[in-house]
Amino acid sequence: MAYSQGRALWAITKASFKAIFSQPSSIFFSLLFPIVFILIFGAFSDKPADPFKIGIAPGSDTASVFYDSLLANPLVKVARFSDTASMYGEMRKGKLAAVMNIVTSKDSSTATKVVLQSSEAGGGAVYRLIRSLDYQALKIELADANLKREYQFIPEIVPGKKYRSIDFVLPGQLGFSVLFATLFGIAFVFFNLREQLVLKRIYASPVKKINILIGIGASRLFYQLLNVIVLILVGHFFLNFTLVHGAVTFFEMLLLSVYMLFLLMGVGLIISSLAKNDTMIPLMINVFGFPQILLSGTFFPIDVFPQWMQRLCELLPLTQFNNAMRKISFDGLHLYDCWREIGFLTIWVVVIYAIVIKIMKWE
Repeated sequence: MAYSQGRALWAITKASFKAIFSQPSSIFFSLLFPIVFILIFGAFSDKPADPFKIGIAPGSDTASVFYDSLLANPLVKVARFSDTASMYGEMRKGKLAAVMNIVTSKDSSTATKVVLQSSEAGGGAVYRLIRSLDYQALKIELADANLKREYQFIPEIVPGKKYRSIDFVLPGQLGFSVLFATLFGIAFVFFNLREQLVLKRIYASPVKKINILIGIGASRLFYQLLNVIVLILVGHFFLNFTLVHGAVTFFEMLLLSVYMLFLLMGVGLIISSLAKNDTMIPLMINVFGFPQILLSGTFFPIDVFPQWMQRLCELLPLTQFNNAMRKISFDGLHLYDCWREIGFLTIWVVVIYAIVIKIMKWE
């Protein structure tokens, strides 16, 4: 009876897949951990900006027109305090944008003074507050003078897609989950199999070498793909994550994830071959992974960096993956529209697997 390479491949894949679920920590870090991040980062940043919180100094003119308009201003919140000491204490801590003192002169020819006392702990919020109050005072002066404004601003809202924080956060968390779970999974699995001489025994059997790689890699790929599916569905049905073209967008995100998983499996093989002992593996993974987590737009856009650093960020594979994911999910582009990002990933794939062929160790 001829030796069946197909049955051998299926046996390796099935055994490797079962081994994944024997480690509960892998399930936590690859699935539950990203869900927690999605819930945290997706929940707090969609609300509108908080109004400026101010206190009113003792002796301030609260009978003035300016004070009445202040109470009606949605951008300002007047806080009440039982005593002056607690109010100034809050101001010094930066919890108040300013303490306001409205000084109205009895002489109508003299301008009303609004003194705003603030603290360095406020982070300069008082200057933004002054811009808002200046516009408010201008409206009062125009009304008193019965002057007609030369400009009128009339907003017209047209239908459009609302960009929620989850539309930025979830693709980044997909990259975060895929990156670390794949690297830790592949690197530790191949290192342990080699150290325990399992790979050597399998290699000595009639099983083809490529089938060993495909079997272990396919089980990891399938497991990570299940995580990606769960994360996307949780984001879409519970947090209103945007899938512009519905099922089409969903499957295109899965295909892009498969390509990224294939790339990262090569990195895992390189790390497992270079590591002299298992304590070196986390260090090597962090050296490769953490710069990408910080510089690839996972938690915040790379636009906050200087121009020269943005150029470096664009060279990272996770940056291209995150950009393509966001273009597909929210902008409604298709995979063939993301040719630039996929081209960058392809260059990384070629380079990585060229290194794998050179340094891959079986013993």
